[in-house]
Amino acid sequence: MKRRVLLAAAAAMGVAAMPLGAMAQAYPTKPITVIVPFAAGGPTDALARVLTARMGEALGQTMIVENVGGAGGTIGVNKAAKATPDGYTILFTHMGTLAVNIALYKTLPYDSQKDLEPVGLGGTNPMVLVTKKDLPAKDFKEFEAYVKANQKKAQYGMAGIGAASHLGGLMLNSMMKVDVLEIPYKGTGPALNDLVSGQFDYMVDQAVNVLPQIKAGTIKALGVSTLKRLPQLPDVPTVDEAGLKGYEVTIWNGFFVAKNTPKNVIDTLNKALVTALGDEKVRARLIEQAVDLPDPKDATPAALGAQLKASIDKWVPAIKAAGVQPQ
Repeated sequence: MKRRVLLAAAAAMGVAAMPLGAMAQAYPTKPITVIVPFAAGGPTDALARVLTARMGEALGQTMIVENVGGAGGTIGVNKAAKATPDGYTILFTHMGTLAVNIALYKTLPYDSQKDLEPVGLGGTNPMVLVTKKDLPAKDFKEFEAYVKANQKKAQYGMAGIGAASHLGGLMLNSMMKVDVLEIPYKGTGPALNDLVSGQFDYMVDQAVNVLPQIKAGTIKALGVSTLKRLPQLPDVPTVDEAGLKGYEVTIWNGFFVAKNTPKNVIDTLNKALVTALGDEKVRARLIEQAVDLPDPKDATPAALGAQLKASIDKWVPAIKAAGVQPQ
């Protein structure tokens, strides 16, 4: 009798101790919400959906993308940063919300490095300098000369403060040493539509957004933002090789979770990400969209953490040097 009581007590103690150990080992046991802090249909959203579809298969659970846009992505990031740190609400975002926004906003409701834990890099989007079709410039050198000579009337468009197109144009104008009127839009779609119709002169946006219009001949491509030419645009030189030495702007995307999420949960999510990145169908689909995918072995939490720090170190002083006043 005493033996049965002791065994029962031991079993009860085991159950009491189970939540931290067994619950973590069982992760995930229910669907996972993936917050994308931008509207549906954009490059970050599209990349998130491709990766999480395959990650969900690897995890044996559905991963539900929730678009929480607004305020340059800060609303969605803050929601993910303040979520319960159990791995059931995760964040997929690009570098603008975590590195660039530090310089664009006077205050942020989150600290990129203190309130979030990196899971892994999901992919990098190159950018392209595109102009309206009838801009009188056949190449980058003529474009630079035109903008410098027409600063009072030249205009560049972008998809809102902190958007990839804002960063690309900001860095381009700063390095060309020109002061050009910027036209902010509520999204890439409206901006690109107005570029096609000739409402402003140029923009620098992610390749996946502008490739269809470039191929259709409705806008001109004068340079790519990477240090190597894009396979999708082999005849378009890099801005660096065309004469603006050192110009390089790429937009990385990554998965993050709230601080204090258990390490084994992060490891489980990272393993699923590595599986997705190694999937031939996933890679083929994303490479077709000009996404530069990391080697699975380089998609570690530590590597993404280092990438975030490097981006902060690069962009915060660059934006301040450009004279941009934080909002």
